[in-house]
Amino acid sequence: MLRDKMKHNLDTCILPFWEGMTDKEYGGYYGLLDYDLKLDKEADKGCILNSRILWFFSNVYLTTKDESILPYAKQAYDFFKDYCFDREHGDPEYGGGIYWSVTYDGKPADTIKHTYNQAFAIYALSSYFDATKDTEALDYAYKIFHVIENLCRLGSGYGESYTVDFVPNVNDKLSENNIIADKTMNTLLHICEAYTELYRVDHNEEVKERLTWTVREFLDTVYRPELHRLEVFFDKDMNSLIDLHSYGHDIEASWLINRALEVLDDPNLTAAARPMLLDLADQIYKKAYVDHSVMAECENGVDLTTRIWWVQCEAIIGFYNAYQLTGEDRYRDAAEDIWDYTEKYIVDSRPGSEWFYEVDADGKPNTSKPILEQWKCPYHNGRACLEIMRRMQG
Repeated sequence: MLRDKMKHNLDTCILPFWEGMTDKEYGGYYGLLDYDLKLDKEADKGCILNSRILWFFSNVYLTTKDESILPYAKQAYDFFKDYCFDREHGDPEYGGGIYWSVTYDGKPADTIKHTYNQAFAIYALSSYFDATKDTEALDYAYKIFHVIENLCRLGSGYGESYTVDFVPNVNDKLSENNIIADKTMNTLLHICEAYTELYRVDHNEEVKERLTWTVREFLDTVYRPELHRLEVFFDKDMNSLIDLHSYGHDIEASWLINRALEVLDDPNLTAAARPMLLDLADQIYKKAYVDHSVMAECENGVDLTTRIWWVQCEAIIGFYNAYQLTGEDRYRDAAEDIWDYTEKYIVDSRPGSEWFYEVDADGKPNTSKPILEQWKCPYHNGRACLEIMRRMQG
């Protein structure tokens, strides 16, 4: 059964690995383990990595109620509040949000303030509050919410990258495909994700208003119904900059926006948006689900054939979510099939490791990609396990 397989991987692979990455000397979690399993204890610690680890352990506790998990969440939370949050810049009342990264011992390293990074901090802090009822964490989440709303806006939406004191600068953190964008679907998606979690745990009306806006922005502007996809990179006026179909982000959006709809509980908005979500899932099933796995993207009509760990994770959740919404067995079968592929090719069986970052079309791992770094964390694969455990319980 899919649930049992994924729970086993969580218990025997993902959890032990990340528990072992605790930095007991300087706090938080180590920032780099290369492909050869060499740990760099003095690598910078990405604040996104720290936020995602905080989210992960908080949600393991919320799902399992295993209190032995809470110290690992607190390890991430203490490092976050002591070192990742900027108290010197930004708004006198709300602070300066989250740095991009800090040194291994907690000094500011890359002081860029990215909206995407702020969103993940809200996501993590909201879950930690739910797990512990520590109102300090909720207070931090609202401080960062106000940082985004007061300092990261661009028109009616959101800008991307800022200097330490929130002067707009070049968005090279989330720029790929040789595109420098004023706005991205990726940042908007994770603001939606973060505000969903914040609204779920506290039902604040201002958060509800902005969360509702993000869903409508996807429906009215980001979604291209004639192409059956979300656009990815935009100028400041939301004009698309590239012919790019991000398969991974579309299947991720199909269930994250559905989660937002469930939390908002607005029947009219749900009726308007759900056809978009089912269209996204259907297109990924038809175009990107190939050889038991999901490709990452298609640029100018050319598919990227490598299989990336996070894309498989989001496809498992996204297809299972589509199965729950439609009752169509093809989606459930796809989720099970992709897990079997992932277990065979992407889960790293070497002692002391976790999952590979990516494999080629033949299933061979990319040896240049680390096992742990700023982007390689337990957020996607841990979340996939937890989502399937929750959705299939009983």
